[in-house]
Amino acid sequence: MAFRGWRPPPPPLLLLLLWVTGQAAPVAGLGSDAELQIERRFVPDECPRTVRSGDFVRYHYVGTFPDGQKFDSSYDRDSTFNVFVGKGQLITGMDQALVGMCVNERRFVKIPPKLAYGSEGVSGVIPPNSVLHFDVLLMDIWNSEDQVQIHTYFKPPSCPRTIQVSDFVRYHYNGTFLDGTLFDSSHNRMKTYDTYVGIGWLIPGMDKGLLGMCVGEKRIITIPPFLAYGEDGDGKDIPGQASLVFDVALLDLHNPKDSISIENKVVPENCERISQSGDFLRYHYNGTLLDGTLFDSSYSRNRTFDTYIGQGYVIPGMDEGLLGVCIGEKRRIVVPPHLGYGEEGRGNIPGSAVLVFDIHVIDFHNPSDSISITSHYKPPDCSVLSKKGDYLKYHYNASLLDGTLLDSTWNLGKTYNIVLGSGQVVLGMDMGLREMCVGEKRTVIIPPHLGYGEAGVDGEVPGSAVLVFDIELLELVAGLPEGYMFIWNGEVSPNLFEEIDKDGNGEVLLEEFSEYIHAQVASGKGKLAPGFDAELIVKNMFTNQDRNGDGKVTAEEFKLKDQEAKHDEL
Repeated sequence: MAFRGWRPPPPPLLLLLLWVTGQAAPVAGLGSDAELQIERRFVPDECPRTVRSGDFVRYHYVGTFPDGQKFDSSYDRDSTFNVFVGKGQLITGMDQALVGMCVNERRFVKIPPKLAYGSEGVSGVIPPNSVLHFDVLLMDIWNSEDQVQIHTYFKPPSCPRTIQVSDFVRYHYNGTFLDGTLFDSSHNRMKTYDTYVGIGWLIPGMDKGLLGMCVGEKRIITIPPFLAYGEDGDGKDIPGQASLVFDVALLDLHNPKDSISIENKVVPENCERISQSGDFLRYHYNGTLLDGTLFDSSYSRNRTFDTYIGQGYVIPGMDEGLLGVCIGEKRRIVVPPHLGYGEEGRGNIPGSAVLVFDIHVIDFHNPSDSISITSHYKPPDCSVLSKKGDYLKYHYNASLLDGTLLDSTWNLGKTYNIVLGSGQVVLGMDMGLREMCVGEKRTVIIPPHLGYGEAGVDGEVPGSAVLVFDIELLELVAGLPEGYMFIWNGEVSPNLFEEIDKDGNGEVLLEEFSEYIHAQVASGKGKLAPGFDAELIVKNMFTNQDRNGDGKVTAEEFKLKDQEAKHDEL
């Protein structure tokens, strides 16, 4: 009510505030007129700006007469009084008393009649020649020449990119008025504010105030009302003609035109093969947001992430970013949201989030791969080569492609012994041991579909792992022709059954049969297949001869291999 002649205040103007250095506040008790008395009851510690003639102010007040009787109060209307200073819109005493005030300053002002409503007063409200007391609290200052003010109070050491027009950003903010009153906060909602910049999605002052920010930067953006919500406010929390202060922390930044970006951290010197579409990769990763917040890690699960690439099994950005990597390579892949999880996000990944993956490639293969054999040493005489059925003794070191040791016979101090082609080792190893001579050293690389497959070996071999075997063949015992478990080294006696049937009763028991076969082997006349249980072979041979299963073989049942081709026997 402190304006001349009780004229209504001028229509609110669409103006706002940027911090500018103001003049020093007047000393308490002094004014431009000797009869105007000003008492500064509270002055804030910080006063970056004071009221000057021509400024627009928002303030609360209580108006009383000297006896304490209240004649008006902005608090009763639950609205500040909003007016230009020094433009004749206020009584002269108030125009003078407001000059030099800081936001949040409280003044007690005594205005004589000649600087108030004079000898006429205001009928029914203010008697003639009244001294008026005003308890004033300044809430806001701005000037029509103000612009957006930016104060950066934290900037990260690395700032590879700043906000440009048409970028999409994710940021947190606290929104306050100039007096510090909080009107909104994204922190309270526990959700960032996500928007395009510079295309009219924001109030003009925020559109301007965000430009040039780095991810991780924190700045205070002060916006005059004519670049914010103007004379009408937002109709809810922000009153008309209010200056706004936003404390902003930028978390994320991208442009819809962005593609992925790749930064190579470690590239092995020896890179014989790079990944291609259709390959199957095993890799470790840490997944973070642009502000460094970790959202996922394969390391925490102690298990690689295993996937095909280039076939839509992973988000498009990773499908692209994993192409062209070497085994052992470490790279950083930055994925914009339109190539990541989009506007919706997933789990603890916010919508419209840029993703950063720090990956370490452990191995990869293609389903069409066969084994790879590299021979490092062959003895001068390498004429006898391993084949199916041979009994082999060899040493090996087994490791993953990244060099992780899985197993070693050298460490155990004993060889690994198998019959080649009998299914005693994985198919890739069976293939890798063929056509090898005693003394030879070779490296065999086995893709998982020829190794332990997707399941691996629990606690020993990861699923879908490519295996590397460094092998040295120490001994080779030639096997028997395919289909045979026993052969004669010479002519077969025409009276074979009679020789086995020592007691001449026309029946051969297992004990007789076993004794005879072992005697032939011991004398060098016969040979059992190497690498197998001799007793089991003999028992199987006997069972094959015992046609009726009565536990004895008669002359009628007894047949040689060439006489009964379907049995692996004599």
